[in-house]
Amino acid sequence: MQGLLKLSGLIDGLSERVGRMVLWLVLVAVFISASNAVIRKLFNTSSNAFLEIQWYLFAAIFLLGAGYTMLRQGHVKIDVILGRFSRQTQVKVEIFGILFFLMPFVFAVVDLVWPLVVNAYESGEMSENAGGLIRWPVYALVPIGFALLGLQGISELIKRIGFLKGLCADPTRPLQTKTAEEELAEEIKRHHVAPEVIDRVEDAVDMADRREGSDK
Repeated sequence: MQGLLKLSGLIDGLSERVGRMVLWLVLVAVFISASNAVIRKLFNTSSNAFLEIQWYLFAAIFLLGAGYTMLRQGHVKIDVILGRFSRQTQVKVEIFGILFFLMPFVFAVVDLVWPLVVNAYESGEMSENAGGLIRWPVYALVPIGFALLGLQGISELIKRIGFLKGLCADPTRPLQTKTAEEELAEEIKRHHVAPEVIDRVEDAVDMADRREGSDK
């Protein structure tokens, strides 16, 4: 079991690193979107490539960040009934869900989508829009993202079994203590990015906080 817990730690480290990289894709998507809007307003022109790269990046953020979100216990859970049971029972139910729902779903998606990726790569499939992008990279995000999610699922399974055996802490406690915007702002500061970029991100954090407060 100790060996499996070490494997779980390695998978968690991989998910953490991927998640940190995905944070930067958010910033890239913001800059591309803003640049495209400015060019369209000032010069009355645009490019389908700029439009498509935005949803390519959105797909990458969503799919590649799935394992990281699971690591941080960020996925939505509805515990109306399960929350009434003991912690051990809740963990056992989650083990059942990982084994019989998550893992088969991950396998099915990868198995179904991978042939589409190979076919798009071999045929050089391009976007139907003029000036659009090649398709196979965005198709490949699906099996890659689900493979990362499956790996994190294995890690979560190991940690839950370890918890039931009294070998590790409760893995269901959320690790996420900061919003995605706050984490991105910290990453930017850590890499010594220009102050004006930091100001823009911090403004976005403030706007998100105000919006959340008004919703409440």
